[in-house]
Parts: sequence; C-alpha cells; structure tokens
Amino acid sequence: MYNKMWHQTQEALNSLLEEESQKMIEPQKNQVFIFQMLATFYIKYVQIFRNLENVYDQIVHPQKRILIRKILDGVMGRILELKNEMVELELTEFHYFDDILQDLKLTPQQLDIPIPKYFLKEKLEVIKGREKILAQILADTELDTPSKKYPIKAIPLEEAVRLIQVSERARQGRLRAMFMKQIFLQECRAKQARLLGDRGADPSTAALCIQKVWRGFHQSKKTEREREKEMIFLGMNPPPLFNEVSATIIQAQKVANMRDEVQMRHEEDYKEALVTVKDDLKLIEGPDIQENLQDQIRHWFIECRNLTGTFPDYPKVEEGGSAIIFSHKTPQQVIEDIIANQEEEEKGKKKKKEKKPKKAKTSQEKKGTKEKNKEEEEEWKMSPSVFLPTMEEENNIYKDVWKNKDESWNFPQDYDPELIKQEKRRELESEIRVQVDELMRQELKNLKLAVNREKEYPSKTGKKKEDKKKKKEKKDRKGKKDKDLTADRTIESLYKELVEEGLLIQALKVNLSDYIGEYSYLGTTLRQVSTEPMPSLLDVRQLVALYGILPLGSAAVHEKAPVVKSLLLAGPSGVGKKMLVHAICTETGANLFNLSATNIAGKYPGKTGLQMMLHMVFKVARELQPSVVWIGDTEKTFYRKVPNAERMIEPKRLKKQLPKILKLLKPDDRILIVGTTQRPFDAELQPFCKVYQKIILVPRPDYASRYVLWKQIIQRDGGVITNDLNVSCLAKVTDGFTQGHIVQVVKSVLTERRLRQQTYKPLTAVEFIAALTSMSPVYQEEEDSFKNWYAKTPMGKKRALASTGGNAEKDKEKGKKENKGKKGKF
Repeated sequence: MYNKMWHQTQEALNSLLEEESQKMIEPQKNQVFIFQMLATFYIKYVQIFRNLENVYDQIVHPQKRILIRKILDGVMGRILELKNEMVELELTEFHYFDDILQDLKLTPQQLDIPIPKYFLKEKLEVIKGREKILAQILADTELDTPSKKYPIKAIPLEEAVRLIQVSERARQGRLRAMFMKQIFLQECRAKQARLLGDRGADPSTAALCIQKVWRGFHQSKKTEREREKEMIFLGMNPPPLFNEVSATIIQAQKVANMRDEVQMRHEEDYKEALVTVKDDLKLIEGPDIQENLQDQIRHWFIECRNLTGTFPDYPKVEEGGSAIIFSHKTPQQVIEDIIANQEEEEKGKKKKKEKKPKKAKTSQEKKGTKEKNKEEEEEWKMSPSVFLPTMEEENNIYKDVWKNKDESWNFPQDYDPELIKQEKRRELESEIRVQVDELMRQELKNLKLAVNREKEYPSKTGKKKEDKKKKKEKKDRKGKKDKDLTADRTIESLYKELVEEGLLIQALKVNLSDYIGEYSYLGTTLRQVSTEPMPSLLDVRQLVALYGILPLGSAAVHEKAPVVKSLLLAGPSGVGKKMLVHAICTETGANLFNLSATNIAGKYPGKTGLQMMLHMVFKVARELQPSVVWIGDTEKTFYRKVPNAERMIEPKRLKKQLPKILKLLKPDDRILIVGTTQRPFDAELQPFCKVYQKIILVPRPDYASRYVLWKQIIQRDGGVITNDLNVSCLAKVTDGFTQGHIVQVVKSVLTERRLRQQTYKPLTAVEFIAALTSMSPVYQEEEDSFKNWYAKTPMGKKRALASTGGNAEKDKEKGKKENKGKKGKF
C-alpha cells in the first residue's frame, strides 16, 4: 500500500519538477498570473509533502527510507522557498488560496502543513534523558511548582455547631416545601374532580384522554428521531458513535506500532550489513581494484609522454588526486581532453595578440542599454532554488533504481545487499585510490629521473612564503574567534546553572494541532474588493509551522532554506501566543530558554554579568540544539520611555545585545528567538523591527473559530453537546472574547458536580453566558490599534505602497530631482 503511494507521489513530483523547470525559464510581467503560478506550485508541493511524510513514517525498507528522507527534506525546503517568493511578491505574510483550491478540487484542510513525525522519533531517547535530568534538577533545587495542597484549618466547636444547624435547617425547609407542594397538588386534583363531576368517572373519556397524550408523545419522539437521521445524513450532526474509538482505529494503531518495531530492526540489520559487506569486498575485490587503478594511471603516463613529449604533473591531494582525471572517463577520453586544452591555450595566445582597442559607446547606445535594463527589471523571474537540483538528482535515482525494480523476492522489505555492494565499492575504490596515488607519485618521480633525467628542486623561498601565509591565516582565525568565557566548565554544569537560575525552563506538552481554529473562507474575495482581511487562527498556525517548526526540526532544511532567526507574535492577551511558543518546543524537541525582562531582573548584574549570561545561554543552546529563546513581553526591552514602576528591573538590558546575537547566529545554528507582546505600540519601532525578521499578528477568533473552539473545549473537558446547547448562539454572543476567556469559562462551569448532573440536566448556553459577564472582551478599537501599528512596520509600509501603486515613491523621486535641479542652477 505505502509502496504504491510512494510511486504515485514520485510520479506527481516528477511532473511538477518538469512543469516548474519550464515555467522558470519564461519571464512574466502580470503579478496576478505570477501569484497564481506560485500558489499552484505551493499547494501541489504541500500535497506531495503530506504523502511523503506519511510514506516515510510507515515504510520499513531502510534503503528506501534514506532516499525518501532526502526527497522529503527537499520538498520541505522548496515549500519554504515558494512561501518566501509569495511574501516578496505580495508583501504580506498571509495568503489566501480559495479560488485555486476550488479549481484543484481540494478542501482547505488539505492545505494544512503536517509536522513530520521523525522530528521526535529520531531523538526520542535524547529528549527523554534530557527531561529526566531537568526534572531531577528542579526536584533537587525545589524549583518545580507542584499542585498546591491547602492545609485543613481547625474550626472552633461553636462555629462547627452553627454550620451543622444551618445545613440541618435548610434540609428540613426543603422537605417541608416538598410536603406542602404535594398537599397543594392533591387539593388541585380534588377541585378538578368536583368540577368535572360524573364525567370524570366515565372510563371511555379517560381512555380517550390517555390515547391523545400517548399518541402525541409517540409522534413527537418519532419526529425527533427522523430529524436527527436527516441531520446526520446531511452532515450537520455527527453519527451516534462518532466520538467513540472504533475497533479498526485500535487495530491500525497496533499495526503502526508493529511497523515502528520492524523499522528499528531493519535499520539495525542494515547498519551491521554496511560494515560486514565492506570488509568482505576489501578481502575479495580490494587487490583487483588496486591493480586496475595502477594500470590505468601507468597507461595515462605513457600516453601523455607520447603525445606531449613530457610526463604530466600528478594532481595534488587537495585537488582530489587521480580521481579528478579519471572521474567517469576512460584513458582515451582523458588524452582527448589534454589535446583539446593545448589547442585552446594556443588559440587564446593568438587572440590576445589580435586584440584591438574598443570604441567608446555613443549616447544612443547607452540609452538603449538603460531601457533594456528597465524592461528586464520589470519582468519577474523566479529566484534560483537551492533544493530543486537535489530533488531532481534524488528523483533520477528513484527512476534508475526503484521505479521498475522487481522486489518479489523481498516480501519482508529488508535491505538489498546488491545496492550496499555498489555503494561500498565506490567507497573502497576512493580509499584504495589514496594509497595508489602515493605509490604512483613516487613512481612518476622515478620515471622522470630515469627517462627524462629531470630533477625537481623545490624552491625554498616559495615554501617559506607558503608557511608564513599559513601561519598568518591560523593567527587571524584564532583572533577572529570569540573568547570562550566558560572554557573550563562542562555543558552539564552550565545546563544545571541555567535551570537553577530559571533561565532554562520546562516546556509544556502542547501540540500545534491543539491550537484550534478555522480557515478564512472569504480572504480572496475581500482582497479583490481591496479590503485587507484579518488572518484566521489556522493561518497563524501555518506560519508558525513554516517559520518555526520545519526549519528547527530538520538540519538539512535549516542550512539551505531562507533563514528565519527571529519571530514576533503580537496580539491581545489570551489569544495563545505562549501556547504557540510551547508548541514549537514540543513538536521539535527543543530546549526553551526564558529571557523575558521580568525573568532576568536581578540576575547576573552589570555588563560582564549580562555577557556571561548570554554566553552561557547561547553556548548551551548551540550544543543542545534545536533551541528556542523566548522573550515574553518583548516590548519592555524596546520601551520608548521606561515607566517609573519598572525602572528597578532594568527592562532594556538586552536592547543592544540582541542585534549582535542575531549577527553571530550561523545557518548551522538551529536557534530561534521568539518574542511575544500584547502592547507592541509601546516599543521603539525601528530597533524592534530590526531584531524581529518575521512579525505575525495573532488576532482574536472569528465566528467560525469560536464555534469550533466552544465545541471542542466543552467536549475535551467532559461536556456532552446536546440539542439543548446552542453552540452557534454561544459563538455569536462571545464576539470579541479570546480563546483564554472561553477556556476559563468552560472550566468554571464544568465542575465535577455539574458533569455528573448531565444525564438528567443537559448543558445550556445560559450557564456559560452567565460566567462571561465578569470578563472584559477585546474591543474593535484594540484590534484596530494592532492593525495601525502593523501598517507602520517595514512590511506594512511596503504593502501600503504597493496597494497605492507606488505613487508616493514616484512623488518623492520627482521632488528629489527638482531639488537637485534648483541646486545646480544656483
């Protein structure tokens, strides 16, 4: 099944690579067409990514998994490149693909970025070990905060008696009320019987009355059942056993666990085979390979001597030795190359002699070149991709090796020994070639002395100069390297100190899928009417996956993909910014460092203390990467004016250090700086935007997201949704309230006692609305202030200029030219 899925996905990838290579050659001018093209490629790559991730997780053949992993990393990197292209084109982080999804007949759920499971699977033991060490340090230092156990206070005897009396009197009052109600109902029945008189005693009228009531009740129940069936058929209501785990799902989970075990076993067998097959090849084929290489090189010596009259210079070790000469070439092809090079050198010498002085360009020619350059600038071309060549290479390997391979003999999908032999032959040949090169260099020297009587006297001055240069380079390198302030300390001791100081904290176990929301289905429509829509919660979730999780999880992607070193999550309180930070750490197994202004207050005082703290944090972060450095309430670090109440904590300590830290981060360092803020307008804009490369606005949930939130959070906390609970009404009434408000309300209403009462007293919307009255929502004015602030950021300004057609820029250029003209006149 998964082999078939892999072959289908590879065919889709092959056709997409061909299509993309054709489109990249053609320059385009129409921005709408360019975006449609990029978005179509992006969506198709996401579909391939989803399939490949599933295949890589479930397939058990070790050699197939190596190839799939390389292709999977390439597809991930290409998705990030296309996203970067779309951002540069549209000048916004959020994109909407409603019309394209409709054309491709896809649902918005199929656009969701999956988190590859291998991020955690491959380092599960390391993460568990690290968690144990962290828990042990927290337990030893008593820094962990267990659930508070409130001590039972002793009550005086008089107060205890009074409490018992109050409860007993209340019980008696309830019983008396019930008794009085029964007496009242008996009196009512007696009065009714007196009024009816003899008619009430007639059995036929009584039977008729009972029939009416029963038939009405029976019909109402039947109507309810039919309505429920209709709603289930239309997909408006879930089926009766929808929330229960079926037997097939349990069986599928068992099979998946068994596949994991088989994967591990096959991986171990494959690693053992790599060693044993190489040793066997060395014994059996090693001497023959050495003889063939020596004969090949000797033949090259003689042919070069016959053609040129002298023996050739042997390639140096740094250049690759004889491997450069004979890489995929026969000795005859090598000789032809030598002759061709000699002819080219002679032609080059003749051309130098025949060269004439060039004429100066006329003004008309200059104007023509300028116009051509302008036209070229207007034409859009896709920037060269780093991942496309690797994907094409791996795709060719798939075609050559796996596409038409007969695997009828390999039912358990264990490793293929023939493929290992081919791979190890190349390795063995390169190892033997190094030894052969040493022997053949000496042989070439002897030949030169014997045949040509040429003695090589290496110039001592040249060697001395080279040695001096090397020494200078080494000194420069040593000088450039930063001094290690903690060279005498181990990583374990630094790790322990950071935990004790509260700078390295334990991330909460939260998955990105727990960030609940719904898609924005009107994004494209609103943009066509030139109104910028607020992003939906799932748009935010996708950006966090693209900019945070995928690069941190894969080292291959992080090195080559467009670098995102820092990320800012800005939005009102309660929208889930901290939750997203913890989700990044959970999905990638990253360490979480807390450098918030309130957390570092009073720790490592002074300039030297601050340098030591940052050095320790980033040294540990590099050693135990991936790592996330979180700066909560990051606007405090960039305050315009520090409030009097916060001057003692020195909130602006990191302001000058953060830009320096970002410059020192290399592509190999899987470290992400994440800032969260609920008041970005309090910060200085320029330094704030310089530090954070990507700014993501996290909005309050819209109606669709609130509907899903209410439903899922109530069910998660043990609530049962019935027809008595109008979720749509709740979603409508709670406009402006955040996810945090909804979670608080649900927890306050669904107590243990209320959960037990659900069988005879279903939940209603009034209960939740009553709990909301004490909370203040996020008003439209606050959301508008976030929008206005974002419009002042570099990306917001570019977007505004693009929407106005760049008129402002043209006016500025005209003004500058006029000013220059005036200065020239004077």
